[in-house]
Amino acid sequence: MSKSLEGKTLFITGASRGIGLAIGLRAARDGANVAIAAKTDTPHPKLEGTIHTAAAAIEAAGGRALPLVVDVREEDSVAAALARTAETFGGIDIVVNNASAIALTRTPQTEMKRFDLMHQINTRGTYMVSKYAIPHLAKAENPHILMLSPPLDMQEKWFAPHLAYTMAKFGMSLCVLGLSGELRRQGIAVNALWPRTTIATAAVNNLLGGEALMQASRTPEIMADAAHALFLKPARETTGRFLIDDSFLHENGVTDFSKYRVTPGIPLAPDFFVPDGSVPPPDALA
Repeated sequence: MSKSLEGKTLFITGASRGIGLAIGLRAARDGANVAIAAKTDTPHPKLEGTIHTAAAAIEAAGGRALPLVVDVREEDSVAAALARTAETFGGIDIVVNNASAIALTRTPQTEMKRFDLMHQINTRGTYMVSKYAIPHLAKAENPHILMLSPPLDMQEKWFAPHLAYTMAKFGMSLCVLGLSGELRRQGIAVNALWPRTTIATAAVNNLLGGEALMQASRTPEIMADAAHALFLKPARETTGRFLIDDSFLHENGVTDFSKYRVTPGIPLAPDFFVPDGSVPPPDALA
């Protein structure tokens, strides 16, 4: 297989910042085309980045960018954005379902509108983007769908503290389980990627732990490098996998993980949903 994504077209939801943008930038360095499908068209008071600043960064990195205002809850918006991406770049090779909503609340404190939002964006949005992408991906040489979602580790400890969020996030992973089987004969790979540690993103800073947790996190580049390695794999041979970022990178020859730390020397904070049996690579957390 090729060692580059040059000329490939990626459609990434929620790509105006964070992990989605990092995946786009990594592909752009190869000379890829990146459709930035996100809601942020104008600057947000609490969040960095818009689809336009992301597009500028993609092009500065060596790629071609298509900024698109997309709400993954809106069927017409999703279908039109995928069609425009295929028309602009001559097809779609890779779809990344990164858009996600989070609220770590117990059941009595979870408003139903928040429950609905998480399920509409996480589970339904992932399902719908994937559904409308299938006809485009079926024409690609090495098509991949990637969900940024966790392994299906059905343990009470993941559900009890924040049932609504876990259900919505595992819904994305159920899409991996089902679609990988459904699309196997068509040669469309469907996989999940999840971080072993927290990742320094706006969600971590604003919702989970502030500056202290940011310092104990890895940078989004670890997820971007893992996704890049996955997209270079033959789609017919690599599907239905639930990957942990550092383990997959180690499987592909990476041995030094120090470059991904926000702050060297500070112990890394574990992320949710990493199965107990998932052993990190040697010295990855040292």
